[in-house]
Amino acid sequence: MKRAYIVVTAAVILGLGLIVLSLPNVSANTGETLGPKVFSRDSVVYGRTMGEWSAEWWQWAFSIPVDIHPLFSNPDCSVGQSGPVWFLGGSFVSNTAMRSCTVPAGKALFFPILNGEDSALEESFNNGCSDPIFGSTIVGLSKCAVGGQNGVSVTAEIDGAPVPHLAERFRVQSPAFGFTLPENNLLKATTGNPYAAGAYFPSAGDGYYLMLSPLNAGNHVIHFHGVGSGGSFTLDITYNLTVAQ
Repeated sequence: MKRAYIVVTAAVILGLGLIVLSLPNVSANTGETLGPKVFSRDSVVYGRTMGEWSAEWWQWAFSIPVDIHPLFSNPDCSVGQSGPVWFLGGSFVSNTAMRSCTVPAGKALFFPILNGEDSALEESFNNGCSDPIFGSTIVGLSKCAVGGQNGVSVTAEIDGAPVPHLAERFRVQSPAFGFTLPENNLLKATTGNPYAAGAYFPSAGDGYYLMLSPLNAGNHVIHFHGVGSGGSFTLDITYNLTVAQ
């Protein structure tokens, strides 16, 4: 999974000129879009760019102890969630998983198909790229994260409708961000190194993310698949979601 990086895998919309892509689930009679919207990577949603949301995704993922983490073995998707956007995700190791979750009405969903990051903290344990020129500077961390996402394969379906041209349209880079680790943290669990609880900066990420408008009440299926460069990392994740009335 690593030496170079960690991989994982609407109500009010703010921002003018918002570009929205509709999934191909359209009534032939009315032209009405029946499925959710997938926001383009250039969109500003709830005041944040897709890159900023990707940084928030990592902050959410890093902040949760492994024993209650919804991307490990805990089936409760509500852990750590707040605000108008809920985060979903894959796994920090190659995995095939089927998860069942209840999501409140009116929540947008944001999740990676495949993503990666590098941080100065991870470089200190030789778990990063160890760039000989840029080292653990923000430039070097970003180069590491970007390099880890080149040459991957990603697909996704929302209620059976494929998201077209995913790799070309939905790759985003994060700005530099900080994060907080609990004692029982994912870096310690996935690398075996003694990563201590605390607040750390900087980190930078890259990956393939989807932001969905709130789903209609009822049952929905989100499925995504990703293969890392060279086939060394594979995810196949299915979410069976129940959106509350």
